[in-house]
Amino acid sequence: MTQLTSKVCVVGDFAVGKTSVVERFVTNHFSGKYLSTVGVKIDTKEIEQPAFGITHKLVVWDVAGSDSFGDREFAYLRGASGYIFVADGTRPLTFEAVETIQSQIGERFGAAPSVLLVNKRDLVAEWEVSDERFESIGASFNGAFRTSAKTGDDVDVAFARLAQLIVERELRGE
Repeated sequence: MTQLTSKVCVVGDFAVGKTSVVERFVTNHFSGKYLSTVGVKIDTKEIEQPAFGITHKLVVWDVAGSDSFGDREFAYLRGASGYIFVADGTRPLTFEAVETIQSQIGERFGAAPSVLLVNKRDLVAEWEVSDERFESIGASFNGAFRTSAKTGDDVDVAFARLAQLIVERELRGE
C-alpha cells in the first residue's frame, strides 16, 4: 500500500474543543481538564484508505485558539494540505471567529480542503446554534459536522472526510 503524509491544521477560537477533538481522533480518549494550547501541539495518526490503496498519515497541528490570526499563526499553517475548523455549538460567537480565520487563510494560502466541526454536541441543553445557522456556515466548507469530543460523535467521520478530500486533491495533482 502506498503511503501519503499530509499536514492538517486544526483552527478555531479559544476553548471550542480543538485539543479535545484531536485527542479523541488520535487516541480515542477524552479528558475533561481544560489546558490552553500555547503555540501549536503536533500529533500523528495513520488511517487506511483502501478505496485509494493508501495508508494516509495525518500530521495534525493543533494551533492555539484565536479569533483571528497573525504572522505566528500563519507560520504554523504553511504547507497545510487541509484544515479542520472548530466552533462551539454552545457559543455562537465562535462561528464568527471561524469565518474570520477561514477568510484570512483563503487570502493568504488559497483554497484547500476544509471541514467544519461544531463541537460540544453532547451539551444539548446549552446548544445555541440553529439548524439554519449550521447549514449557512457549513455551506462554505467541504463538510460540516455536529461533533462531541466527549462522546466521540462524528469526530472520526469528520477527519475521514477531510482525509478523503486531501487524497482526491493529491490524485488530481493539485
